Amino acid sequence: MPPLCEQREYAIARVIVFGAFVFCCAGNLAAQVEMSAVETSERAAVEPVDPEAVPRPSLRALRIDTPIDLNGTLDEAIWLRADTGWGFVQNLPRAGYPMSERTVVRVLYDDENLYIGATMYDSEPARLNSPGLEQDFPTQDSDIFGVAIDTFHDRQNAFLFAVNPAGALFDAQNFNDSRYTNRAWEGVIHVSTRVHDDGWTAELAIPFTTIRFNPGQGEQTWGINFLRRVRRRGEDGYWAPLPRMYRVHKMSQAGTLTGLRGLRQGRNLQIKPYIAGSRLQGAAQAVDQLGNDADVGVDVKYGVTSRLTMDLTAFTDFSQVEVDQEQVNLTRFSLFFPELRDFFMENAGIFTVGDVTERNYRMGSSTRNFTLFHSRRIGLSADRRPIPILGGGRFSGRAGEFEIGVLNMQTRDFGDPLASGYAPAENFGVFRLRRNIAGRSDIGVLFTNRQATTDGFTSRYNRTFAADANIRLFRRMVVNSYIALTDEPDVSGDRYAGRVSVAWRDQVWDASGFLKHVGESFNPGVGFVQRRGMRQGYVTVGAHPQPAIPHVQEINPYVEVSAITDLGGTLESRDVRVGLGATLIDGSNINVTFTNNFERLTGVTRISGVDVAAGDYGFNEVAVTYRPTGARVLSGLLRLSRGGFFDGDRTSVTANVLFRPNYHLAITASAQHNDLTLAGTSFTADVYGARVRYAYNTRLFALAFVQFNDSSDELVANFRVNIIHAPLSDIFFVVTERRYVGDDGLRADLLERSVSVKATKLFAF
Repeated sequence: MPPLCEQREYAIARVIVFGAFVFCCAGNLAAQVEMSAVETSERAAVEPVDPEAVPRPSLRALRIDTPIDLNGTLDEAIWLRADTGWGFVQNLPRAGYPMSERTVVRVLYDDENLYIGATMYDSEPARLNSPGLEQDFPTQDSDIFGVAIDTFHDRQNAFLFAVNPAGALFDAQNFNDSRYTNRAWEGVIHVSTRVHDDGWTAELAIPFTTIRFNPGQGEQTWGINFLRRVRRRGEDGYWAPLPRMYRVHKMSQAGTLTGLRGLRQGRNLQIKPYIAGSRLQGAAQAVDQLGNDADVGVDVKYGVTSRLTMDLTAFTDFSQVEVDQEQVNLTRFSLFFPELRDFFMENAGIFTVGDVTERNYRMGSSTRNFTLFHSRRIGLSADRRPIPILGGGRFSGRAGEFEIGVLNMQTRDFGDPLASGYAPAENFGVFRLRRNIAGRSDIGVLFTNRQATTDGFTSRYNRTFAADANIRLFRRMVVNSYIALTDEPDVSGDRYAGRVSVAWRDQVWDASGFLKHVGESFNPGVGFVQRRGMRQGYVTVGAHPQPAIPHVQEINPYVEVSAITDLGGTLESRDVRVGLGATLIDGSNINVTFTNNFERLTGVTRISGVDVAAGDYGFNEVAVTYRPTGARVLSGLLRLSRGGFFDGDRTSVTANVLFRPNYHLAITASAQHNDLTLAGTSFTADVYGARVRYAYNTRLFALAFVQFNDSSDELVANFRVNIIHAPLSDIFFVVTERRYVGDDGLRADLLERSVSVKATKLFAF
C-alpha cells in the first residue's frame, strides 16, 4: 500500500480533477447545447471540404474617384459595383464546413486609401460580443472581422487589422509565414462599425502611407485573407480556407487581391515629439533622481525604401508604460520579465535569436529561457529601475532576400558613482542579418556589443557573436538551431552555447526534440539566460484528434521528457510530464498533468528564501488548469496543483476572475497562493492583484492596478489615464507607487512614488 502522504496526494488529485470537471461542464452547458444543434445542422446539410486542397480565391479591387464616407453603413452605391468575397469556411470548431452565418466583403481604393467594407450577417445580433474598446483588444474573446494583407505578395509577411462590433481596432504585423506576430506595431487606420437588425457592418480606410508596398509596379497583386469570428459559437471562418491549426496570417495559403493600379506611398515620414513632466519620491530611489523633472524629446520614423525603415529617438521617455506583473519565484533561477516598451517591441522579431518557438509546435523552451537579445537590458537596471536613455536609432526591414536589423542606443549614467547600484553610461549596439532560403527557411548572424562610456569604466564591455538557421522541410517539419560565443574582459572557461531542435506537426500528430549546451562562462550582456553550465535534452510526442464526444472540439494527450546534466554529464534535473488537454466547442480549455521531478543540489541552495541542503530530490506533482471562454460576462482562470517540493511539499492555487459586464468596463481580480513545506519550514508565498479598466470610448481610457507580493512584502499600485486626441497622438497621466509593508501589516514605508504627465503628437508626411 502506498505511504499515507501519497494516498493523500492522489486523493486530493482526484478531488481536483472531479471539481474542475464539474466546474467546466456547469459553466459550458448552455453554450454547448447551442453548438450541438449547429454541428447537427452542418453535418446534415453539407460535407466538408479539405481547406488545404481547395483553390485559393481571388478578389478584384475597384478604383473610385470620390472618398468613402466612413459611417459603418456601406450606403454608397459604389459598394454594390465592387467584386464580392463570400463563402467563408470554418477552421474552428469544424474545419471545412461552411460558417453558420454569411459574410460578404468588398474592396475599393482611391489615391489615398484602401477601403474594405464587410457585412457580417447574424441571426441574433443582440448576442454579439465586444469585450473592449481599447486598441489591441482581446480578439480571442470577441466577435471580429479581420484582414491580413501581404502587400509584397511574398507569402511571408503581412499587416493585420481586426475590428469588433463596438468599433475597437486591433493592428499588428506578422513575419515568416505566421511564425512571429508584432502586436506593438501601430498605424493610422480609420474604422467605423454599426450593429443592425441583420447583423453588423464594418468599414476600414487604410491609408497607403500606413502600409509598405512597391510603388514602382504597374498593376499590383497582393496576398489577402479575411477572418470572421462568431464568438458565442466558438466559430472562426476564412475566405481562403485554412486547416484548424492555422490563423489568418498564414500567408502561404492566402487568396489574392488584384486590380491595384497607380498606387503612391508618399514620403513615409513620421515625426512624433513629446513633452513630459514628472515628480519622483521614495527611499529606494537615488538621491540625485528625486524631485521634479521635465523633458522633451522626439521620435522619427522614415521609410528609407518601401521595405526598410529608420527609427530615431532622442531623450527617450517611457513614463506611460504599465508596471511589471509581480511574480513569485519558487525556483533557484532568475525570472524573465517581458518587454513592455513599444519602441523596443516594434520589429523585435528581426533581432530574435535563441530558443525560438513555432506556432502550433510544443518546443520545450522559449525566449523566456534563452535569448541573445532582450531589450530590457537597455534602460532598465537588474532590479527593474529605469535608467535614462539619451537616444538612439534602429534601421530594420528587408532588402531583397535579406532581413536587416541595426540598433544603437546610448544610456546616461544613473545614481551616485560612490554608492552601490550605480550604472555608468553605456552604448548598446546590435547587428542582425538574416537571409531567406528555399522559400520559408532562413539563416542569419547576430552581433551585440555593450560598452561602458563613462570615464573610468570604459574597459567594461560584453560582446556576443551568433549564427542561426531555421529550416522548414516537407511542409510539416521545422529545424531550429543556433551557436553563440560571448566575450568580456578577464573571463575564461566555456563561453559557448548552442542548440539544435527538430519539430513535426500535422493535423493530428506533433513531436519535437532538442539538444542544448550552455557553457558556465556564457554571458550575453544584452540577452537573457536562465541557466548556465548545463546540457539539456528534450523530447515530446502528442496528438490532436477530434473525437465524436459531445461539446468537445479537440483533445490533446501528450508526453514530455526533459533532462539537464552538468558539463561533465552528471544528471542535475529531470522532469517527465504526462498531460491531457481538451478544447471545448466554445473555446474553453481544461488541462490535467502529472509530473515526476528530479533535482540534484550540489550545495546548500536558497529557494524561495529558504536554505535547502545538498542532495538528490525526487517528487511528483498533479495539476489541473481550467480556462473558460473569455466571451462571457464572468470568466478567468483556475489552476490547482499539489505535490512534493524538494524535501517537502507544495500546494498552489492560482485564480483569475474577469468581470466584464459591457465593453466599457473590465474588472480583474487575481490571486496566487502557495503553501509550502521546505527544509522543515512551513510558509506561504502569495501574490494578489486587482485591475479595473474603463473605456469611455475608443479615445479615452483609465486603468487602476494594484498588486501585493507577499514574498517581498511589497505593495505596488499604478493608475493611468490615456486620451487619444488624434491618430497615434496621446496624453498620459500616470501615478505609480511602491511600498514596503511590514510584518505587522501596519507599516507602509514608501519605496517609490512617481507622478508623470506626457503628451505626444504625430505629424505624418
